Amino acid sequence: MPALTAHPSQQDLQSTVATTFEDWRHLVGQSFVPLATETDDADAFRGRMRSRVLDRMCIVEVSASSHQVHRTPALLAQSDQRYFKLNLQLEGTGMLIQDNREATLQPGDLAIYDTTRPYTLAFEDQARMMVVMFPHDFLTLPPDYVGQLSAVRMAAGSGLAGLVGPFMARIAANLNVLNGPSGSRLAGNVLDLVSTMLHSELDLAQDTMKPKTLLAGSIREYIEAHLTDPQLSPAGIASAHFISTRHLHNVFHEFGTTVASWIRSQRLERAGRDLRDPLHSGKSVAAVAAGWGFLDAAHFSRSFREFFGQSPSDWRRGNSPAPAA
Repeated sequence: MPALTAHPSQQDLQSTVATTFEDWRHLVGQSFVPLATETDDADAFRGRMRSRVLDRMCIVEVSASSHQVHRTPALLAQSDQRYFKLNLQLEGTGMLIQDNREATLQPGDLAIYDTTRPYTLAFEDQARMMVVMFPHDFLTLPPDYVGQLSAVRMAAGSGLAGLVGPFMARIAANLNVLNGPSGSRLAGNVLDLVSTMLHSELDLAQDTMKPKTLLAGSIREYIEAHLTDPQLSPAGIASAHFISTRHLHNVFHEFGTTVASWIRSQRLERAGRDLRDPLHSGKSVAAVAAGWGFLDAAHFSRSFREFFGQSPSDWRRGNSPAPAA
């Protein structure tokens, strides 16, 4: 399975079978973010991964014997990649541990966790799961906001998880058909559903959230609703929330970013989706850019290349950037 580079475009379906635990340890350790793996029965271990990379999101179906996976503090220090992972348990039972919480996952259950903090996944018997991995900035929710749901079981058949889970299970069963622009559009739909589900789960827990976290969530929702407005500015955002621009900048600083960079990344992500979307194939690159608030075509092209590693035209054609060294 390929490592998830900073800005992958699309990769063919990868399927890898590990017949020894050492093969599995190497496979897991080289995938996505550094991980440590152990098992109590190395001789009987068998595992398989099927994966698909679509833009900056990776979808993986994992089938394996009893084992544990650890994201340790020492491994955290080896990379600065900032991703969320969403697990859908398909068969068997799994346990996710993060932030002093434990979630026991049965088939159909969902749970999210953050690769920037230690976590453990444990499977006592044969299990199969689907893992969706995506950068923090794919969600409008602040990472700390989402962190309040880490290792929290979203039960099969309960709330929006009951709708999102079966949809994701169908995708896991059909990874081979996620090709080209349609695959990219479907990947975007998955993230939209996941974001909606997380919003719903967090709405149920607002009474326990810190005021600063609630403010950050409200600000990001406001920005998302006004991304197409080229006049969107820190001053206007701050005014809409009755806070100073200094306070606004401090909110984003605590989440490791700036107002301007976050707006830019959200606009670029959406422009990237539209460039791959068959429904927008008749629009020029400049028209797509303008639709997301980029009125300077040259500035958009430079920003896009820096963000995705290739020009908007190459991205639209589905050309993959050169592999990372």
